[in-house]
Amino acid sequence: MQSTLAPASTKTRSLVINSLFIALTLVATMFINIKLPIMGNGGLIHLGNVPLFIAAFVYGRKTGFIAGAFGMGMFDILSGWAAWSPFTFIIVGAMGYVAGLIAEKMPGKRVLVYTVAVVVALIIKVVGYYFAEVILYGNWVIPFGSIPGNIMQVVIAGLIVVPLAGRFKKLL
Repeated sequence: MQSTLAPASTKTRSLVINSLFIALTLVATMFINIKLPIMGNGGLIHLGNVPLFIAAFVYGRKTGFIAGAFGMGMFDILSGWAAWSPFTFIIVGAMGYVAGLIAEKMPGKRVLVYTVAVVVALIIKVVGYYFAEVILYGNWVIPFGSIPGNIMQVVIAGLIVVPLAGRFKKLL
């Protein structure tokens, strides 16, 4: 009888890569950030989206989801913003999954594909966190204050990752 399970080396490699990108996303979110007190939720500009996009573009949608959902979700728990963690898990997990899916399935020049993936992830982030703040604050206006910071986070990450992702993929 033939086994349908992947060899241990493939499982181990996948576990290590996913763990690495969870850790990189957590560290980049936690330690490479600027707090903006003017935003509705206290605001935070961070570089956690950089390893998230690298994970999604180089290793695919599953690793993108895992890196974003667990890496940034853990950041919320560890930083005292635990109420945000379930929202972050879903929103940032979706960003990683969809960005990875686009990178895997969309034909064309990689720079264009990665740019489209970043733009779609940006829309997921802005819309997702807008509604998360509506739920948490019970207000439809206050969440607009967080939109510029959310846009900045993803645009900065995109400017860093899009030109490099193809090179990382070739190396790895």
